Amino acid sequence: MSRRRRKALPTEPVRCAVDTLSHDGRGIARQEGKILFVDGALPGETVMAKVVSSRSKFDELRTLEVLEAAPDRQTPPCEFADLCGGCSLQHMSGDAQIRFKENTLREQFAHFGGIEPEEWVAPLRSRDTLGYRRKARMGVRYVKARDSVLVGFREKRNSFLTDIDRCLVLDPRIGERIVPLRELLYSMDAYARIPQVEVACGDDAAAMVFRNMDDLSSRDREKLIAFGQNHDLHIYLQPKGPDTVHRIWPESAGRHQERLSYRLDAFDLSMTFHPMDFTQVNAGINRDMVSTAVEWMDVQPDERVLDLFCGLGNFTLPLARKGGEVVGVEGDDAMVVRGRENAELNGLANVAFHGADLHGDFTGQSWAKEGFDKILIDPPRTGAEEICKYLTAFGASRIVYVSCNPATLARDAGVMARNGYRLVRAGVMDMFPHTTHVESIALFERTER
Repeated sequence: MSRRRRKALPTEPVRCAVDTLSHDGRGIARQEGKILFVDGALPGETVMAKVVSSRSKFDELRTLEVLEAAPDRQTPPCEFADLCGGCSLQHMSGDAQIRFKENTLREQFAHFGGIEPEEWVAPLRSRDTLGYRRKARMGVRYVKARDSVLVGFREKRNSFLTDIDRCLVLDPRIGERIVPLRELLYSMDAYARIPQVEVACGDDAAAMVFRNMDDLSSRDREKLIAFGQNHDLHIYLQPKGPDTVHRIWPESAGRHQERLSYRLDAFDLSMTFHPMDFTQVNAGINRDMVSTAVEWMDVQPDERVLDLFCGLGNFTLPLARKGGEVVGVEGDDAMVVRGRENAELNGLANVAFHGADLHGDFTGQSWAKEGFDKILIDPPRTGAEEICKYLTAFGASRIVYVSCNPATLARDAGVMARNGYRLVRAGVMDMFPHTTHVESIALFERTER
């Protein structure tokens, strides 16, 4: 049976009157009973747009010309913003971006949790909306037809890499070095066998991790080392899985020295991490987020505190500074080790780190049997629905939930509400300016019985 031939897309631009925004930041218009998702358009605008994809119930379009601009429109600071998929909201003012994220959280609470906080708190705003991003994975591709190497992020809604010269959102130690990085890769023997470069920045040093599909020639290694020396970068190779990552510049006496670091000055803490470890991408928002979470936890010297999905101790150690006994639990054994390293580095003896499967019931673990007075939880995007069902077993009076996905936070908030907790306050944090990513924080308190 032959495949049905796809209907040809319209070639003429379409005039669209945009009503609202989708959760992924596209304008929504309606025409002849069909929904139109329009990239690069804002509510209240009239635009001319090109149809790039068509389905039975909706079309996808890309803005070509803005006929009537909304007050919230701004000129994107980056010249590649219209094409690069790394950002999606650069054409929207900062205040409008925050309102969009707050509305997203409100809608998700209502839709998935059937709940609303007693208090909406002011958003945590990013001091720097450019040059803030300290962690990223950039694609690398040799384009034979152009005989050149591209380095950057995928274009919007396709798998092609955007041809960029710099990235204004990345930390300048990385974002301003796209051209020399591209030239380096093109000059290497392995120019077509390095598919990605992972980047990570601490307060005092920045690193690049090159994913090399084959063993590198001595000539290529020398070029990478020279690049690190010339641009003051730590250089790592990853020949296979994440556990094969190793530093080739600067030279080190052992893997335990292959660390970057950042400060949490409000708690007199130095936090060390490996470039492949999970860390928050926005250092300024992270500092404010940690301070807010610790304030909301209100830890007393005689209390026992649990930090779930604790990672390298980003919340665990600040909580330990407040006294009491703090237990950090993480599913990744390498991060458990990192947490212990950071506790020792900062001279904290009132904290313990444990590994556990955080997708199942761990209430029977020895470290969990004494219960906890307060709990902090910072799960991945999938949330913590199962955990929320049995958190009541610990008898905690207060739970702070840090979320990177408003839909799963809202769902889990509904679970918490049905299990004896009320949602006291919540708000968004602008961890990722110029993107639709919504980071948020919520406080739950146990209902008196």
